[in-house]
Amino acid sequence: MNALFARHALLPEGWHGDVLIEWDGRGNLTKVEAHARPPIGVARADYVVPGMVNLHSHAFQRALGGLTEQAGDGPDSFWTWRDLMYRFGASITPEQLEAIATQLFSECLRHGYTALCEFHYIHRDPAGKAYARPAEMAERVVAAGQQSGIGLTMLPVLYSHSGFGAQPLKPEQGRFRSDVDSVLGIVEALAPLRGGQLEVGAAPHSLRAAGIEQIRELAASLPAGRPLHIHIAEQQGEVRQSPEFSSRRPVEYLFDAIAVDARWCLVHATHLNEAEVAQLAASGAVAGLCPTTEANLGDGLFPLSDYLAAGGRWGIGSDSHVSQSPVEELRWLEYGQRLVGQRRNIVASPARRHVGENLWQDALSGGAQASGRPVGALAPGRRADLLVLDSTHPNLEGALETDVLGRLVFCGNDNPVRDVLAGGRWVVQGGRHMAQEAIARRYREAINQLREVRA
Repeated sequence: MNALFARHALLPEGWHGDVLIEWDGRGNLTKVEAHARPPIGVARADYVVPGMVNLHSHAFQRALGGLTEQAGDGPDSFWTWRDLMYRFGASITPEQLEAIATQLFSECLRHGYTALCEFHYIHRDPAGKAYARPAEMAERVVAAGQQSGIGLTMLPVLYSHSGFGAQPLKPEQGRFRSDVDSVLGIVEALAPLRGGQLEVGAAPHSLRAAGIEQIRELAASLPAGRPLHIHIAEQQGEVRQSPEFSSRRPVEYLFDAIAVDARWCLVHATHLNEAEVAQLAASGAVAGLCPTTEANLGDGLFPLSDYLAAGGRWGIGSDSHVSQSPVEELRWLEYGQRLVGQRRNIVASPARRHVGENLWQDALSGGAQASGRPVGALAPGRRADLLVLDSTHPNLEGALETDVLGRLVFCGNDNPVRDVLAGGRWVVQGGRHMAQEAIARRYREAINQLREVRA
């Protein structure tokens, strides 16, 4: 039987006891019944929570982790990091990308992500020429998702310019080159692969890399309901450049030109003024927050308190993958706001006092919306994505169910995720991925090949 009996499970309305969870062969939840009797022969668990959604990923950057932490001759910033990232990505082959992505996805699963949105922009070969199959690199990421078991939302990226005003791409950006037709071609090529574990949307890279008319055309041409993501207002440089070109700040410029609605995810949106906070919150779009990457790159802090007060929706992503842990993203998110406001327990209200639970539930909701997939909750009709936490771990010893997520997010650095179900398939058991050794071996081979090229 595809079933699990949880002594405590986190449902959309909060914690419930004695929950029977069942799913079908397609990986969809068919029954979530609280206060049930445990059926004979069904596996049991103490604490079960929905798997987290990672709404922003650049898989190839997993192989770059830790290699950019050496100071340059002048002040370092996002822009100096970007130059290093370009050089690193110049020679990655399709086979290497698949190996790197599979390693990343297996790590994400082990830490509690069961779904991921891949913001994919390496489209061409190292010489900047189209592959025989233009969707080759995207197909490799999809293959990595299938091998690892993670649910994917593929977002082929529109990347035509190097800066505002349709500035031509730089040589090091040649692998990213795309236009609306080529992006829609990749969307069409991936269409036969869509299913329970894969959705396909699209992503204008940024207002710097895609013109407003292109963004408008892509949004109108994409099949109805498909997710649209965009980087926006991540760094002060973009915030300064946008008014010089458009007389408006980035978010203001986007909203004036495009009907931004609930299928949009605005990634980072770090630097907003009061009016832009209100605009984004009212639109129903999701703010895609990536605290570990935003901290690593020195981007700044999103105005979360004001955004929450305006009723805004948000989710988390691991972006450049300096961390693969949703716990670290959520902890950074809350702690950053505490440091700015010099007070505690930011993501809370008189009606919602448990910060860890609020963080987890809100990130699930926003991440599910951004993914365009039926994930993010233990409820019939959603994907069978869940985490079994290790109740024998010291951090969870004797925990009340209402304290579990507070302990998970704010106590220690061990990973208490024991088992992971993704799309109705047990992909992690006892803390180990089902194919961990084989995946790690292919990753090591890819990394060694890349080091030889860089040397």
